Amino acid sequence: MKKISFLIVFLFSFNIGFAQNINWVKRNGALKVVNGKILNSRNIPPQLRGISLSWSVWQGKKYYNEDVVNWLQSDFNINLLRVSMAVQPDGGYLQNPAEQQELVDITVNTAIKKGLYVLIDWHDHNAHQHLAQSKEFFSKMAKRYAGKPNVIYEIFNEPERIDWQTVKDYAIQVIQEIRKYDTKNIIVVGSPHWDQDVDVAAKDPIKGFNNIAYSFHFYASEPSHQEALMQRADVAIASKLPLFVTEWGVGEATGDGKFIVEKVDKWFAWMERNKLSSANWNLTDKNETTALLKPGASVDGKWSVDMLTPAGIYIRNQLKKLNK
Repeated sequence: MKKISFLIVFLFSFNIGFAQNINWVKRNGALKVVNGKILNSRNIPPQLRGISLSWSVWQGKKYYNEDVVNWLQSDFNINLLRVSMAVQPDGGYLQNPAEQQELVDITVNTAIKKGLYVLIDWHDHNAHQHLAQSKEFFSKMAKRYAGKPNVIYEIFNEPERIDWQTVKDYAIQVIQEIRKYDTKNIIVVGSPHWDQDVDVAAKDPIKGFNNIAYSFHFYASEPSHQEALMQRADVAIASKLPLFVTEWGVGEATGDGKFIVEKVDKWFAWMERNKLSSANWNLTDKNETTALLKPGASVDGKWSVDMLTPAGIYIRNQLKKLNK
């Protein structure tokens, strides 16, 4: 009887492990934008669900390694990883490009090896002020990853207090640079007001390029990120603007605040209903509401449940349930 029970447990564990190491790129193939939707090679929305690494400086930096990427795939069951390369802060790409490039290389190459999709995020609120550096960086990335369907380029994280025309002018120049070398992989464009004004972008979208999507960000418990913000995104979707939720959190826009489960569930259901791909913010052990790990969590993954925050437990459960 004990042998039979052991065999059942072993087979159950094996099946879970197998399911959690799916090669998602083989399953979905190259992504594309058609008629306002992101589709896979079978013309079905892939609805990627994953996690965003934190700024590649400060506390989150230590999780930019192979072991963490492997654990996020095998235990959290991600199919998307967002690599949030810090640009402007002290120690970021503008000051220390070699170190930042190395962190990007490690995590992106591991994600590709594991069959995950990966967002290369120029994590900069003022990217329009750093156009030359952005073009140089994405030129390098496009040369390297052209032909790798895993890679998605996110070229402007959360434009702050600038208008859509400024974002659009910047985006067109970076898109042109990427398309010199990579003619197919999806490029995600930012929108004003911390990636919230997608309804404004929908009135005057970028034209003349294929496979362009637009980032939309929300923080589910933020008082100002409720019905009105959801309705703005609904307007963009109805206008056939292809949206990608490249960042969202369970708390408030500061990264802290309250984790109100009912509000998070409502936003999650909205993403599911609209079949939107998304990356949750964020993998760090900072003492904040949106951090997935408790302070002191191991830098090589292998986190027990008691090392996860309420946000970490919620996100892990959702990903394990839905990414099948």
